[in-house]
Amino acid sequence: MENNVGSYLTKRSQMNGKSEAYVDSASDLRLTFEQLNERVNRVANMLLDHGIKKGDRVAILMMNSVEFVEVYLATAKIGGVVVPLNWRLVADELEFILRDSGSVVLVYGEEFSELATELYSRGEKTLLKKWFCSKGNNNPEFSIDYESARDEAEASEPAIGAKDDDLLYIMYTSGTTGLPKGVVHTHNTMFWAIATILATAEMREGDRYLAALPMFHVGSLTPITANLYLGGTSVVMREFDPVRAWQLFDEEKITSGLLVPAMLNFMIQVEQKNEFDRSNLRWIQSGASPLPVSLIEKYLEMNIDIHQVYGLTESCGPACLITGTDAVEKIGSTGKAFFHTEVRVVDEDGDDVEPTVQGEVWVRGKHIMKEYWNRADATAETITQDGWLRTGDVASVDEQGFVYIQDRIKDMIISGGENVYPAEIENLILSHPQVVEVAVIGQPSNRWGESPFAVIVKNDDALSEEDVLSFCDGKLARFKLPKGVAFIDVIPRNANGKVLKRLLREQFPGPAAN
Repeated sequence: MENNVGSYLTKRSQMNGKSEAYVDSASDLRLTFEQLNERVNRVANMLLDHGIKKGDRVAILMMNSVEFVEVYLATAKIGGVVVPLNWRLVADELEFILRDSGSVVLVYGEEFSELATELYSRGEKTLLKKWFCSKGNNNPEFSIDYESARDEAEASEPAIGAKDDDLLYIMYTSGTTGLPKGVVHTHNTMFWAIATILATAEMREGDRYLAALPMFHVGSLTPITANLYLGGTSVVMREFDPVRAWQLFDEEKITSGLLVPAMLNFMIQVEQKNEFDRSNLRWIQSGASPLPVSLIEKYLEMNIDIHQVYGLTESCGPACLITGTDAVEKIGSTGKAFFHTEVRVVDEDGDDVEPTVQGEVWVRGKHIMKEYWNRADATAETITQDGWLRTGDVASVDEQGFVYIQDRIKDMIISGGENVYPAEIENLILSHPQVVEVAVIGQPSNRWGESPFAVIVKNDDALSEEDVLSFCDGKLARFKLPKGVAFIDVIPRNANGKVLKRLLREQFPGPAAN
């Protein structure tokens, strides 16, 4: 069988052309599979008309939108490689990703015109040759109007330009060294991610799925693709709003969806939540970080099942999932391995640990990433010779095989569903002339789950918390900015010089300032 993700839409439009494929919850735009496929074909032919060919990288800087989906699927059809961009990043961060990926096209939304103009001003620091602006009333002179170019292009099916192990996308995730790493997935790894999900989760043809996570996340892109494959409807939120989420459960007869703990926490605080009908809702999946047991219990009181899912960008989403009655009986567990997936918890020697003993989570399956883009060293460190993905996450497993995620070996902080790596923040703060040493830890946050906190050794008593926060502002995405700073005389380290962040977390337990 030859897999091309874009061709899933072609096939679905032939089989269920009049069924609803996409709903924009803000504008009430509604598209059938047939209508969506026509738009995707026009974008594909538009890209071909502008010289885009197999293997070319096409970057997308957009909020959740049908235009994002169009570009993603069109690029897949013609054999290009999608580079989804996190719109919360600043220009320096985006410049690195664009240059590292070798992207030649940027399609961006009008709200990012200022950012695109800044990137354009940097000239050859990126390799971009074509710029498309969507919904721009006053497009920068260097940009092509996306809607006009799309609507002028042919609606015929383009020749399929990629298949199977050809690259589908490069999705960047921050690395523990501070430099982002591009996770490479192929058409085959996406297919197996979809097959894995559909064989494990209770998803059905005709389901109405709430897509609230940003589309530059694997937690959004994979389920949306699965809906195309299965014949479900994606009800898309441009931006998450907790009140609107409850409304959509009612208005759109939502059956399922994936939300991160911070979203679920915001939603449970909505006073009028019980005013909305949710009788069609079968379950909500929660991912990105462990869900507090107290929050699970609050949703159970509302007769809403929360299924914890554990996955990574590197696994194209799936690793572990808890479903049905297990979610009630095994509160706090992320369940067992997905279908088509193997999960182990191992010690430092790679041997399986005994029940309740902590170890590192390893995952294996045909949905595991191909590699880190241009990072053979990082790939070799992460994927074993026999195909196991070293996750860097600490977990235990009980006698029945249920996995309980405990911590993160790599000290990653998850703030509002976003991965934050301390090394990136530390490298920036260390560039301040009055900073000698710095260690960044995560503090519990009622609002975001976790927030970064900086512990600093300084060489000038005049340096203040306000000075450090001001120094960081504008140099990192806002979700990466420290929410507080503490000054100490010595940062604790072990005999090998490694910072003992466990001791720092004990010394500065939080909660975070906001």
